Amino acid sequence: MEPASVERLRVLFQSDDYIVVDKHWDIRIDSKMWYEKNTVQAQLRHRFPHLADPNTYYGFRFCHQLDFSTSGALCVALNKAAAGLAYRCFKERTVTKAYLALVRGLVEEEIQNLDFSIGKNTSEGKTHMMCVEGTDGCENSKPCQTALTVLEYGLYDGEPVTKVLLQPFTGRTHQLRVHCSAIGHPIVGDFTYSSGTDDGPFRMMLHAHLLHIPLDPKPMLVCAGDPFLPSVDPNWLPQHSLRPLKATVDALLQKEENRVNKSRKEESEEQTKQCKEWLREWVGVS
Repeated sequence: MEPASVERLRVLFQSDDYIVVDKHWDIRIDSKMWYEKNTVQAQLRHRFPHLADPNTYYGFRFCHQLDFSTSGALCVALNKAAAGLAYRCFKERTVTKAYLALVRGLVEEEIQNLDFSIGKNTSEGKTHMMCVEGTDGCENSKPCQTALTVLEYGLYDGEPVTKVLLQPFTGRTHQLRVHCSAIGHPIVGDFTYSSGTDDGPFRMMLHAHLLHIPLDPKPMLVCAGDPFLPSVDPNWLPQHSLRPLKATVDALLQKEENRVNKSRKEESEEQTKQCKEWLREWVGVS
């Protein structure tokens, strides 16, 4: 619960090409505002001044984004080549990300796929927000998919909440926050998507728990732990556990590995088929 500071940076992984940090829940990744001095960029410059790249605007290449109020695993590339490799994985959607969240109410359907297209909210006073397709003022909506798995039921400050694992298959702005809100279970502490009513908790309860990037030759797998424990936040009181976090994450990773392997096999078979067709045409075989 300690506030963010330039000096306080938790490093989860470090190599010659990448650093993965556990982003604080109350800090921006970077900022062009001169007065915004408390950022992950500033933390990295403070801890690793010798690794800053003068050829980049921020000194460090962030491979993906986390909202200001979201904590957890954030990957930083230390050179252009490493950034390109990571970017390719994100572009090809082979990266596996899993988030922990506490959401308002008791989610009855334990395992579900949230499939709501999300667009920009152009309504007056809401232009900083996203919204689901069909909402008044929603423009340029794009398909979004999120897998939700219930882990625990409990209370937060005496109110019923559900601890869930969220796996985004797409990477739209505010996707997890909008999807949870769309099913009537907004994330605890999400001031924006509760229309300003959920202002009691000290933070928004969304945490980037797992990051797996299938880099070649050695994949990167980083876990940022679980901040939603009574020992960390006594306001959270678990009452009924449905499935353990580690086993759920392990099953998710295995499922993703099978999906990627299947996709690669199908691509390989298609390439072989195209090659054979080309050879038949080349030698004149009907």
